[in-house]
Amino acid sequence: MNSHLSVWIHTLAALVLAAAALGAAQGPPPDRTRAGEQAAVQVGMKLFRERCAECHGADAKGVARHDLTRLWAAGATDAQVFAVIRSGVPNTIMPSSSAPDEEIRAIVSYLRSLNTATSEGPSTGSLAAGERTFQAMCATCHAIDGRGGRLGPDLSRAGQTQSRQQLTTSIRMPGAAVANGYRAVTLVTRDGRRIRGAEKSEDAFSIQIMDTQERLQGYLKADLREIVAEPASLMPAFPAERLSDSDLDDLLTFLNRTAAPAAPRR
Repeated sequence: MNSHLSVWIHTLAALVLAAAALGAAQGPPPDRTRAGEQAAVQVGMKLFRERCAECHGADAKGVARHDLTRLWAAGATDAQVFAVIRSGVPNTIMPSSSAPDEEIRAIVSYLRSLNTATSEGPSTGSLAAGERTFQAMCATCHAIDGRGGRLGPDLSRAGQTQSRQQLTTSIRMPGAAVANGYRAVTLVTRDGRRIRGAEKSEDAFSIQIMDTQERLQGYLKADLREIVAEPASLMPAFPAERLSDSDLDDLLTFLNRTAAPAAPRR
């Protein structure tokens, strides 16, 4: 293991243990039945992307090498991760959370699923057919290994960071959980023009979006008549009548087998 990565993994584990020592309330044990766990993972994915992805990244790989997909491998437990989220980490920008216990447990379930995403059995679909499906239906907005669109999240490591069920949900029902930086928004200018895109940042006076032509644009709010936060994702849904189960299996095989290794740390 790269020495820098190893240091950060041990640091993360140490933060988890330190926060657990604060004695934060952990609430009743989570529902660990299969159905209950799957439901918790889906809720946790939505909550993580809404509340945590801005700092920790949509794939939970984080910034400055804070990789949350390696916590359990470093020895963390559900209770310790719960305590970190509840109490925060002193002397860092990680705040405490006042969210209900069940919401924090759902985020813990989601993070644990990322730590075990690669333990699933081998895919049975066709790699070549999956690549054709990706190029025909996904590459306009999503990139793999630097090739493809930029409007949607990069999928180079999708197979490493998300389970088959999570990827299936993201494809079949993309509006179920939208990561920060990809939320759909429509800007209405003073002269009535409507500009649709993904919101990248916003402050009291301005908003920045990537429009559907992949142009990164900034606008003063004083020049806008309205900012419409859209409930749906920019990505269309792909139900079975639009993408068959067989084609989905091929696509998931392609995403899994093209999962790029993490970039070397220096």
